[in-house]
Amino acid sequence: MSQELIRKAVASKMRKDLPEFHIGDTVNVLVKIVEGDKERVQGFSGVVIGRRGGSTSETFTVRRIVNNEGVERTFPVHSPRIAGIEVIRGGGVRRAKLYFLRQRVGKATRLKDTVHKEAKASATKETSAAEPAKAGQASS
Repeated sequence: MSQELIRKAVASKMRKDLPEFHIGDTVNVLVKIVEGDKERVQGFSGVVIGRRGGSTSETFTVRRIVNNEGVERTFPVHSPRIAGIEVIRGGGVRRAKLYFLRQRVGKATRLKDTVHKEAKASATKETSAAEPAKAGQASS
């Protein structure tokens, strides 16, 4: 009985509006920042170098280079402080953690680009929807 209550409480805190992203992806994390009585949204873009935890305690770490200095920031996935996550580019990696990027600089930090399954599916839907429109224009 109590396990069911815990499961329901945890499920109510989980966010379902965030896109699926993987380690190696370049993402833009939109973070809500409170300054006095005002609230604004600021982006933090970089490469996801690790994910850990599960359920509501899951976190991910994003790394970027600012003024030739590496900056890493860890975000809780299901935090209300995150306004959104945009996946800019997929990265093909064969590791669970990309801590080796800390020792690399410049072009050595580049990762192979990939397109994830859900991105492929949405791209094929867009192109298939656009093709009949083009055919209609050509016959007119």
